Amino acid sequence: MRSGDAVVTPSSSGGPDRSPGAAVTVLVVDDEAKIRELMGAYLRREGYAVLETGTAAGALDLAGRAHPDLVVLDLGLPDLPGDEVLRLLRRSADIPVIVLTARAGEGDRVAGLRLGADDYVTKPFSPREVVARVEAVLRRAGGTATARTPTFAGGRLAIDGERREVSLDGVQLQLTRTEFDVLATLASRPGRAWSRSELVSRVQGHGYDGYERTVDAHVKNLRRKLGDDPRRPMFVLTVPGIGYKFGAPDDG
Repeated sequence: MRSGDAVVTPSSSGGPDRSPGAAVTVLVVDDEAKIRELMGAYLRREGYAVLETGTAAGALDLAGRAHPDLVVLDLGLPDLPGDEVLRLLRRSADIPVIVLTARAGEGDRVAGLRLGADDYVTKPFSPREVVARVEAVLRRAGGTATARTPTFAGGRLAIDGERREVSLDGVQLQLTRTEFDVLATLASRPGRAWSRSELVSRVQGHGYDGYERTVDAHVKNLRRKLGDDPRRPMFVLTVPGIGYKFGAPDDG
């Protein structure tokens, strides 16, 4: 088997389950076989089923056929740029994605998050850290928001916490998991000012060591999808020197 071929290595140790006997599946995409093997070993040790591939073509094929619960994606792939793979994954399915890359700059991190990555890990990395981030992203993916479906702006905007759906003027918006969590957190207490560090803790977890400024990238995406003019926003408002708050709700 060539180093870039897809490999399926299911776990038999129990671990996190979607249903009795069904292991949570992680797709590891990296052109370095040693990294795939290392990550696969650590993930299987924690009870995950693992899919491995070293190419973009393999990643898209496995994502479409096997429907993994999460993808760990290297951006430096030989046949297609990783950021393009991320765009294609986001276009075809709502799969959580952790970007794995040697690009360590804050600009690269923000760019990855703007593309829809749920987390960003730079090389060299600790396999235990990546596993911890996998666990955190999966927890957020199945997390809770509001139990009811509050409406805002005279009923124009509705946020369904149980279904994790947001609709504006009756049209469902395609938000990433992190964008939804930011919006749901802000909307949980309209008018309350949230600092960037508070939003990072609520959305990414208290152990997350990412840059607080990445929240700005998610807010920029949210405003675009909500049709919010950043100079005169209706929903996500800037609180100078602090962070963000949500506009007041209607009686819904």
